[in-house]
Amino acid sequence: MGNNSWRTTSEEMRHKDRLMLDEPSDSAFNYNAVRRAAEVHRQVRQYARRNIQPGMTMTEIAEMIENGTRALVEENGMQSGIGFPTGLSRNHCAAHYTPNAGDTIVLQKEDVLKVDFGVHVNGRIVDSAFTLNWEPTYDNLLAAVKDATETGVREAGIDVRMGDIGRAIQEVMESYEVEVGGQTKQVKSIRNLTGHSINPYIIHGGKSVPIVAPYDDDPENDQKMEEGEYFAIETFGSTGDGYVRNADNCSHYARTPGVKAPLRFDSAKKLLGVIDRQFGTLPWCKRYLDRIGEKNYAVGLRELVQTGIVQDYPPLVDTAGEGCQTAQFEHTILLRPTCKEVVTRGDDY
Repeated sequence: MGNNSWRTTSEEMRHKDRLMLDEPSDSAFNYNAVRRAAEVHRQVRQYARRNIQPGMTMTEIAEMIENGTRALVEENGMQSGIGFPTGLSRNHCAAHYTPNAGDTIVLQKEDVLKVDFGVHVNGRIVDSAFTLNWEPTYDNLLAAVKDATETGVREAGIDVRMGDIGRAIQEVMESYEVEVGGQTKQVKSIRNLTGHSINPYIIHGGKSVPIVAPYDDDPENDQKMEEGEYFAIETFGSTGDGYVRNADNCSHYARTPGVKAPLRFDSAKKLLGVIDRQFGTLPWCKRYLDRIGEKNYAVGLRELVQTGIVQDYPPLVDTAGEGCQTAQFEHTILLRPTCKEVVTRGDDY
């Protein structure tokens, strides 16, 4: 436990820990809201891991996960529900894909599927992800990313520098190789993806947890984790370039906190009211608008994105070259005064 060992033996720290357990459920420091969300995530993902199989459509998989989440968390407006759209990114797509209406993509046996979903209770979002594959070529890619995420979880803690975490993650990730078609490919950390802090109702809370060693002059190099914060420790590995770019057919969106701008179209004004009531600053996707009966929202959504009131998050893809696959594993950790709690830990990972 190193320099933080005094925290577990200090009566003052233990007292602070007990006080946080007694915080109101809507407090920023309430542990039990996070734990409730994490337990829902564990149960839903274990069901998903048993039941996702090639031959299912992306929409079937997303709805299975989302309906299970809504039922177990007892969805209730902004008090509890889905934390963000279910990510089902395949192959060279690393993140931010979920099916839109009319999507007919079917999961194939040779696919490498990232499953990334969130649950929230009173805005305390739990964020955890895993990767599935059905043939052994990319087993070592999954092993590399799982090992890298476990390294990030192990290295994280109060007063730890972000740069040190990124350096440790990259060293582990890039020690792995994958043989594809007789060629040996080094697993690379995707250098422009990171983990992140989590704030109430805001999935990306302002601090980034790198998965590569930062440049010496990077201002985030010396940024530290602090007591009471909680983080999504997620790592992405690739057998391609190790760098992602925006793709077309965006599905993920989120209200930008505090941004206001004049709107020309009535459809944009109406849609903004729906977003504020239904999602607040929680991320959402077009399927969620369809589900609540919204229609003909394309023009309004475009204006909200153009004015910066809504941020779009397009799918993120590495090179589409032969043998390029990506994988992801992720845990949510809570930095309590006395310890680091990996709230999403389960029997599966």
